[in-house]
Amino acid sequence: MRMAEGEAAGSPLERVARMASGNAVVVFSVSGCCMCYAVKRLLLGMGVGPTVYELDEDDDKAGGGEIQAVLAHLLAEGGGGVTDHFSSSANAAGVPAVFVGGKLLGGVEEVMSCHINGSLVPLLKQAGALWL
Repeated sequence: MRMAEGEAAGSPLERVARMASGNAVVVFSVSGCCMCYAVKRLLLGMGVGPTVYELDEDDDKAGGGEIQAVLAHLLAEGGGGVTDHFSSSANAAGVPAVFVGGKLLGGVEEVMSCHINGSLVPLLKQAGALWL
């Protein structure tokens, strides 16, 4: 999904906050990323229709890179504390970054962890993304 004109204004952090609060579930992604694909498929398979921002398909490539850098910083700050090689490299990339109800849930590790431990569905229901 391309960014609307109004979303291009402001600092990259303000843009991320505005975009993330626009819908119940927002996924920041890069089209060729297998972890991004896995997160999107999981959410779609659960019946959630997330808003997906493909940062590499943005008309403003520099803007997508700035947003990705902000996401990497946010994931590093609140990325669930997992420190293995895969999570640190995923956090460094800044994608996938999943926001539920306007709040950062995390990257692929946090989403999968919440799915496995059963806390993802209640979060999605609370945000209005699921009506089960």
